[in-house]
Amino acid sequence: MSNVSILEAVPSSVQNRLQSLHALVGNTPMIVVEYRYQGRTGTVCAKAEHLNLSGSIKDRMALHILECAYADGSLRPGDCIVEATSGNTGIAFAALGTAMGHAVTIYMPDWMSRERLDLIRSYGAKVVSISKEQGGFLGSIESCRKLGESTREVFLPRQFENCANVQAHATGTGPELIAQMQRVGLLLDAFVAGVGTGGTVMGVAQALRDAGLYGKGSSVRCHPVEPAESPTMTTGHRVGTHRIQGISDEFIPEIVKLEELDDVVAVNDGDAILMAQKLAHELGLAVGISSGCNFLAAVKAGLRCAERPVLGTVFCDDNKKYLSTALLREEPVRAGYLSPEIELLDMRVVPRCASN
Repeated sequence: MSNVSILEAVPSSVQNRLQSLHALVGNTPMIVVEYRYQGRTGTVCAKAEHLNLSGSIKDRMALHILECAYADGSLRPGDCIVEATSGNTGIAFAALGTAMGHAVTIYMPDWMSRERLDLIRSYGAKVVSISKEQGGFLGSIESCRKLGESTREVFLPRQFENCANVQAHATGTGPELIAQMQRVGLLLDAFVAGVGTGGTVMGVAQALRDAGLYGKGSSVRCHPVEPAESPTMTTGHRVGTHRIQGISDEFIPEIVKLEELDDVVAVNDGDAILMAQKLAHELGLAVGISSGCNFLAAVKAGLRCAERPVLGTVFCDDNKKYLSTALLREEPVRAGYLSPEIELLDMRVVPRCASN
């Protein structure tokens, strides 16, 4: 359902607020970074998603889910929004839910960064921390489900299974990326994105298919990304711990269709930390660890392409949610890391699209 038809389906009292929020969510600039690795140059085109309202790409998904829920009547005035999250989604629903006049309760594993908890609470939302003994991330999801079954005035976004998550990127992130690349004459070779819910990679892949750029007969590839320390998509279950918060949350989400994508790219968490540090120290791009991970995955995908590859990805969030984590500590360089050998040659910005 398009944004226009969604807005027509909701009460007029809600329409103005949703339209205002649309001015603060999505339609982000695209950052173009030229790099050299092992003597080969390439280009990474990354959507600047840290510039969304609450500082992450999850604002896109949260706003679209709320719109669709208003339109189909599953979200009503006075309902409490309740979601399980590793952080950014909780922050997004706390900000947007509050803006729409809803109470928000977030269930979250207790090992997420302190900044995430504080940001959610700063919007007036309630945080319920779930320990590993209580089930961790899966326990958070189960707690939401039980609350939804016992209380009528609750709306569960269900980000891991809600098709509106994919739609947000199929109609927003993907088309924006395509339009901005076309504006500066760049042709995409591959797109990569870390999988938390999988909405970004699935939605952008759909947009690329709709544009005739991905799928049968196309040379463009679309890769999901996971931590090398916890190859959930490769094995089908979580097999270890990692430090790239927001991706690889113990299971493969329902909306992720691996058979519709190219092979999984794995990135070491220490390498992702070093790459995020390099982007900040050399280009002034204060992004989070998953953004460093995405950049490295793009470079890895570029090794499978012809000379001077053009890669697409997203910078998911900023570094402000990681100031108490390893992102601000000295990280040892280990064998096999790419980031020490990557030279960042230049950066330019492609502005927002003329209309959202």
